[in-house]
This record gives sequence, structure tokens and C-alpha cells, in this order.
Amino acid sequence: MASTSPDFDHSGPKPNFTTPGSSPRPEADSLSYLPPSPAHTLIPSSPSSVSQDDSYGSSFCPSPSSTVAADDNNSHVTSSHADNHDYDSRPNPRPPKFRAPVFTRSFTTFDRQNPHAANSPFHGFFTLFWMAVFLFVVKLGASNWRAHGSVLGTNEIMTKVMFGSWKEVGVLAASDGVMCGLTGFGWVVQRMVVKGERSGGWESWGWVVQNIWQMAFIGGVVGFTRLREWPWTHTVFFVLHGLVMLMKQHSYAFYNGHLSTVYKQRKWLLGKLKGLEKVSPVASPSTTEPPVADIGTTHLAKIPSAKERRLSLPHENLLDIEKIVTAIDSGEPLDQEQIHVFERVLKWEVDALSDELRGKSTKPGREYPHNLTLANHYEYLFLPTVVYELEYPRSKSINWYYAAEKFAACFGIILVMNLISQTSIYPVVMETVRMKEEGVPLADRFREFPWMLLDLIFPFMMEYLLTWYLIWETVLNLVAELTYFADRGFYNAWWNCVSWDQFARDWNRPVHNFLLRHVYHSSISAMKVNKHTATLITFFLSALVHELVMWCIFKKLRGYLLFLQMCQLPLVRLSRTKWLRNRATLGNMMFWFGILTGPSVLCSLYLIL
Repeated sequence: MASTSPDFDHSGPKPNFTTPGSSPRPEADSLSYLPPSPAHTLIPSSPSSVSQDDSYGSSFCPSPSSTVAADDNNSHVTSSHADNHDYDSRPNPRPPKFRAPVFTRSFTTFDRQNPHAANSPFHGFFTLFWMAVFLFVVKLGASNWRAHGSVLGTNEIMTKVMFGSWKEVGVLAASDGVMCGLTGFGWVVQRMVVKGERSGGWESWGWVVQNIWQMAFIGGVVGFTRLREWPWTHTVFFVLHGLVMLMKQHSYAFYNGHLSTVYKQRKWLLGKLKGLEKVSPVASPSTTEPPVADIGTTHLAKIPSAKERRLSLPHENLLDIEKIVTAIDSGEPLDQEQIHVFERVLKWEVDALSDELRGKSTKPGREYPHNLTLANHYEYLFLPTVVYELEYPRSKSINWYYAAEKFAACFGIILVMNLISQTSIYPVVMETVRMKEEGVPLADRFREFPWMLLDLIFPFMMEYLLTWYLIWETVLNLVAELTYFADRGFYNAWWNCVSWDQFARDWNRPVHNFLLRHVYHSSISAMKVNKHTATLITFFLSALVHELVMWCIFKKLRGYLLFLQMCQLPLVRLSRTKWLRNRATLGNMMFWFGILTGPSVLCSLYLIL
């Protein structure tokens, strides 16, 4: 029975997501998904690192066998372990395999624990940048003190927007807690799937229920912000956190849903092995189909390694299993050689399915379905990743001094961002609002557009860099430290990008990995589209999500961000032409021009129109 649930892939080696700092990530991991215009986003539009048939110059690395090396000593499952279960409907011989990133122990590029960063020849520029930021803040604070008697100046952003009502701050915190708690619905669905195997399970009703819930969840999140009429700061936090929870739920549900089909198939094959044990061989050669000569056994010549068992078997071997099961169910006589070969083939397949159920877990008791505990679900919820796995690399202890350093850095960066916004962005925004309220004609407002753009370019550039540093370097590292999460590969060296697709792959690795696994590959496997179409689907979906965030902020549906993202498609094509292909400096200049102008152009358009 073919599964209709979307999120899994069919064949080929798994991509290798190594991380910056501890081990280099292959530069060849490239697809044409493009980033959003660099304004405000946690969801880049571009996964990569796909299989070797993927287009747009992609390159591929099989996942290292070390991830399952611990399973090699347990590569055979004997028929004595068989559960006495059978099913009226016949599952697929091998459910399609999920593509999964490889989580490794690593540090972010700017983290002081990263030995590569400490020894970088550019370390002095990093120091200079923060010294310049400090002096800039001192200058702003002194000017504010001189003019307003406070280092924060008039401070409307903090007093009127962010903390204008402490009651609403409390409502925001409580609502966020309730939202996170509601994600347990996905865990309930998975428990029902395990207990309801005979009713079809995940592939018949589970994935439908999960998708309906996900649509209701994100609709409720957005609708609640409209109901509360929060300021944009509260709205952005709640909506973006809601999107993160949505991705976490999706990954948890669809990966475990996939494992449920594997679990069901394994139990079915173990039942067939049990039945094969009861068959008494006939002395003369059997005429029952299939004859031994027609069964492919080259892959049975040796004990399968972990790597071999993680790769899908050739299609003809899966057909052999179908024939073997048909022969066992027929009740016709089998000779000794047939029984021996049939048993070897079935055990090999059971081994592969058992390995899939173990996933990346290295300790007993963490394989599917033992992972379906409430504690496991909510532990995953707090980890700084949106891709669910049975096990992640973990650190042995918490460095509380490091955690305190990151915690203090969060507040320090927010203070700097507030000063820049209050001094350089807020006055421009208020002037635009004043012109609208006074009924200044659109043509006159457009005459102010170039000056507004020039006023906003540099403060928005600073805010963009600080926002990225706050989230991907400070907040995620703090969460990783507190949750013992050892893979800190949250980004690559995106500042060296020569094209927008490279930026999309490098600037936000966690969501990039999610889009690769759950959107790009599921589009190919479920919708049967080619790789170019899957790229477009993934990119367009991400663009729609970004436009949703802009609508939540400005309460206007304009499509500016969506249009700018789609305009990046021809820019990617252009970057691969002979005029730009080998001109890295020019490509990097074009990239930084987009980063400099994108946020200010977007904001100006939303304010003027």
C-alpha cells in the first residue's frame, strides 16, 4: 500500500551538513532557492545539499557511516525476535527513506569557543567592529543626555511600543506558553498512530489530521495577534515563534509518521519470517515460484554495514521480497534451498528496517516507537533546531559563565538596536506618518522617497546585522548551551556570498535544513515533480510566508517582499553566466548592494504607500 503522506524521499545518499568551526561544510551544497529580501525573517527560502541528480550545480555527499556505526554488531535480526503480527493489507516492501542532515559537534564562526575564530587573521576586524559600536553608542547616549536628559533620549520605542502596557507583555508571555503547550497535539496523534496500526495509521488518516491541525494552529496564531491588536514588536515575536513551532511540529509528526510505516512493515516481515520457520522443506526441488535462481543474492554475500543498510535496496530486490512473501502465503511446498535464501533475503530487509527505526540513536530505548514520550517531545521543542531526529550530539555540561555572557549580550545588543532605532529610524517613520495624516498627496510623498531611502540605509544596515547577530550568534548559542545541544552550526560565512542562492544556504542553516528535508524532497516524492519545479515550490512557499509576516507587521497586503524575492530568480541565473561566474568580487559587491538597499526600500514602500 503506497503511502500518501508527503515528507520522505526515495533513494540516494543522504546530504552531509557539516558545520562551520569544527569541520568545513562543502561549498558545493547548492540549489537555486533564494533568500528573502534582507529585511526581517527567520525563514530563508533555500535548502540545498541534495542528491547527485539534483540540478543547479548541486553536489552531494553521502552521510557518514559513523552515524550508525554502533549498529554494526547488531546487524542481524533472527526470526526468534518475530512478533506474531500479520496484516490484511500488505505494506510497501520498503517505505521511502527520509533525507536527514548530519548533526555534528561544532561552534558558530564568531563564538569565542571556536578555535578557528580565535586564530582567524580577521579577528582584529571583529574586535574593531565592536569597539566602533561601543563608541557609537557612547556618542548617541551623550547626545541624548545633552538634549533630553536621558541616555535613551525620548525613548518612545521602549515606553510606548515595547513596554507601553506591562499587562500586554504578560499576556504575550502567557500566550506564548499556551502556544508551545498546544504543540503536544502532534504527540497525541503519533501515539494514536502507533495504537491504531490496523486502522491504517499514518498513511491513511494520520497525516491528514496533522495537516488540518497545522493549518488551524498557524491560523490561530495570526488571528490572535489581530484580536489583541498588539504593537508590531509583540506581533513579530509571536508570529515568528509560532512559525518556528509550526516547523517543529511538522518535522516531528512527519518523521515519526514515516517511522510508523517502517515499524509496521518490519512487524509484517517478522511475521512472514515466523511463518517461514513453520514450513517443512520437501526433499525434491520445488516448482513453487520464485525459483532460487531468480532471486538476487549479490547484496547478501556479506553482513551489511551500517552505511549499506541506510541506502535503499535496488528495485529488483524489493520485487524479490514481494515474490517471496507471495510464495510463503501460497502454502505451496518449498525446498531447503528456497527456505534458506528466502530467510536470508527477509532478514536482510528486516535489518535495514531496524536500522531505520534506530535512526541516529546510539543508546537503547531511544529507537522508534520508544521515543514517543511526552518528555522527548517537549525536550525537542526547546532545542535550537527545527528538524527532528531521534538523537542529537549533546555536550556533557553547561558552562554557566558562557551562558551568562550570552544572556548579557542579548540585552546589550537590544539596547544598541533600540538606540539606533530611536535616533535614526523612528523620526523618519513618524515624519511619514505625519504626512499621511495631514493628507499630503501621494506624488508629494514620493518626492521624499529618495531622501527617506538615504536616511534609512545605514541605520537599517546596522539593525540588520545586529538582528542577525542577536538571533543566530547570541540567542541560539544561549539556548544550545542551556539544552546541552552540541551542534552550533547555525550559519556559514554568508558575508562572503557571491550569489543569492549561496546566501540562502548559508545565513540560516536550521531552517535551510528544514526546507530541504520537508519541502523540497517531499515535493519530489509526493507530488512527483522534477527538481526545478520542487525548487520553485520551496522558494515560492517561503516567499509567501515572508509576505505573511510583513502583513502581520504593517497590516497591509502589498506583495513588495514577494516581488523582490521572485526578482532574485533571474539574478541567480545571471550569477551563473560567463560574465559573473568567475568574478567573485563583483558577485559579492552585488550581494552587499542588495543587503544595503533591501530593508530600507521595503520599509520606505510600506510607509509611503
